[in-house]
Amino acid sequence: MEALTGNKDISSYIIHSQEDELKRIALDLHEGVGQNLYSVFNGLQFIQASIQDPGMKAYVNEMSQLMERTIQEIRLLSVELHPPTLSTLGFVPAMKSYIKLYTSTFGILVEVEVEGEEQAISEKGRIAVFRVCQEALANIAKYADTCHVSLRIQWSADSLTVSIKDFGKGFDLDESAIAFQSSGLAAMKERMLLAGGNCHISSTIGEGTLIELTLPL
Repeated sequence: MEALTGNKDISSYIIHSQEDELKRIALDLHEGVGQNLYSVFNGLQFIQASIQDPGMKAYVNEMSQLMERTIQEIRLLSVELHPPTLSTLGFVPAMKSYIKLYTSTFGILVEVEVEGEEQAISEKGRIAVFRVCQEALANIAKYADTCHVSLRIQWSADSLTVSIKDFGKGFDLDESAIAFQSSGLAAMKERMLLAGGNCHISSTIGEGTLIELTLPL
């Protein structure tokens, strides 16, 4: 039992250290790279307005659009690394903010339903649930082959429950048992366990996948 506790302490320390580093990188991306790219984008807009040659004007416009997409990707990456609203506004606003960027990037509509009043969560629990939701949505974008996701957040006096349902192609959990041990799904379960919660995954081929997270408050 002591060895298990020690392993959990080590895992928690590693995750905490990683979060601190991700927060630093996210800030550098947003305040440094992101701001510089935005300045370049504004410069291209200014140049485009003064160009008379149609061919050159079209080329600069193409570069401006590429820069705009790059800025959007930098913003999404920054939020993925460390969402600033998670610490300041709470879990639900942070998820809604992330989902806006997620939808604009991947074209996947995420229908969010919130039940109950948001409760106070420990920083450890808040980060764990957010990260698992991120991982679930990232997996949906990569593998589910769907354009619609349902995300349900339920608050009660003693627990937080999050259900993420895609309506994609699904997969066979039994056939994925070996790969599961080293996949993002296993990491999602482990992260929730370290936070004192639970992650249950079910999937049916042709009907999609359901991920249910539970965190005691």
